[in-house]
Amino acid sequence: MTATTVPATTPVERRPDRWLILAVICLVQLVVILDNTVLNVAVPSLTKELGATTAQTQWVIGAYSLAQAGMLIAAGGLADRYGRKLVQMLGLGLFGVGSLGGALSSTPGELIAARFGMGVGGSLLLATTIALVVRTFDAEEQPKALGAAMGVGSLGFALGPIIGGALLAHFWWGSVFIVNLPVCVLGLLAVARFVPESKDPQGERPDLLGALLSIVGLVAVVYAIIQGPGYGWTSGRTLAPGAIGVVFVVLFVLWERRTPHPLLDMSFFHNARFRGAVSGGVLVSFGMGGSLFLLTQHLQFVLGYGPLEAGLRTAPMALTIVLLNLTGTGMRITSKLPAPVAIAGGLSLMAGGLAAIAVLGRHGDYLGILLGLVLMGAGVACAQPAMAGSVMSSIPPEKAGVGSGLMGTLSELGNSLGVAVLGAVLTAGFAASLPAGVPQDAARSLPKALATAGPGRAHQVANAFADSLTSAQLIGAVAVLVGGLLAAWLIGRAVAGTPAGGGPVVEPEPATAA
Repeated sequence: MTATTVPATTPVERRPDRWLILAVICLVQLVVILDNTVLNVAVPSLTKELGATTAQTQWVIGAYSLAQAGMLIAAGGLADRYGRKLVQMLGLGLFGVGSLGGALSSTPGELIAARFGMGVGGSLLLATTIALVVRTFDAEEQPKALGAAMGVGSLGFALGPIIGGALLAHFWWGSVFIVNLPVCVLGLLAVARFVPESKDPQGERPDLLGALLSIVGLVAVVYAIIQGPGYGWTSGRTLAPGAIGVVFVVLFVLWERRTPHPLLDMSFFHNARFRGAVSGGVLVSFGMGGSLFLLTQHLQFVLGYGPLEAGLRTAPMALTIVLLNLTGTGMRITSKLPAPVAIAGGLSLMAGGLAAIAVLGRHGDYLGILLGLVLMGAGVACAQPAMAGSVMSSIPPEKAGVGSGLMGTLSELGNSLGVAVLGAVLTAGFAASLPAGVPQDAARSLPKALATAGPGRAHQVANAFADSLTSAQLIGAVAVLVGGLLAAWLIGRAVAGTPAGGGPVVEPEPATAA
């Protein structure tokens, strides 16, 4: 096992300002995650005021995730080699400049470019968040600190649509970007003042070729996944970037196995804890990302809520995570359990929640959806810290940035795949269930299918959509359950000696002067 541990007899000096450092890290993470969802409610305004097409508005949203997914591993390596504090400050600067560019954009193209720049800055920030936590807190306090960081992240997802809706009710669409600027300035000052610097003492030689291969490969793969539902999975516009991405990812793996100073050490995958956590995490992100994408359509198209109302009704999941993590309740429960049990139990709760949404919410019952969201939140609060700890404890502490970046990359890939695949399952099932005489291409949109079918068959079309939605949601639930069991099984086979809660066992390193 590659994790670095300290014997129980060795006293560990705790930084007196460690919780202040955590608060600064959480503030930085909050603004990045907030921007994953804050723009969703602004899409109608963008369409009207900038004259953006549907494809352009999709890229305004997608460019942010595309840049993050493509850059995270390289950003983690950059942080490990040159300093995690330095990279976090650079990320805040880029994120702030991108936000200002977004607010001042006058065309959809300018806004897409600004969002891409924000995504690059966001990747630098996300790649350092978990790394800084595990380098600041000792093994005993890391689960609590990770739980708090992840709780704040969940709060960002919940607050995004609410803050976006409130800003748009009183200001123009650019206000959703302007609000980032004071947070970026405050974050820069706080990071510069309080966050200690840390880096890999052996990391002077950068793996530039590895970084280039990883960026091109991941960007091309995620691009193909995003394009697939629109152009078709067998279209040249999907297959060509997908093939290029796969080739570059393979070249990246081959290069990392032979270079003496790899960006991502492939020997990490020899560790069963590492394999279990990352493989389970991909399936969980797949199921969660896809199912939550379907839930927004469920709330709007089946239950008839508006965009902001739908956003508010998804908040109970995030609020449950925040409540359990920030109060320490989730950590107290899972710290008494072995990591495989915590992960399997938490992800089983998540799968049960997704199934409850699919089955109990099928006939317009929000109480069933509420129950499902609470179960999902409880499951995330139990499983996420244990899974993050399993990844970070199975790699050398000097590679914490790469580990953090890899976790973020796999999460982005899983989310993108979940949205694309479960969205395709919904469309295929809906097309097969449409009444006779309704064209198959009408299945791409429920409003279009209803308009094509006419009033006489509207009820049949609505039922076909709800049935297809339920089937796709159940597939997402199965993916989460399989992911949880797979992760628990692989981690359970790992070398004995892991702390009961499955938390990271990386000890904090002495910080260099800021």
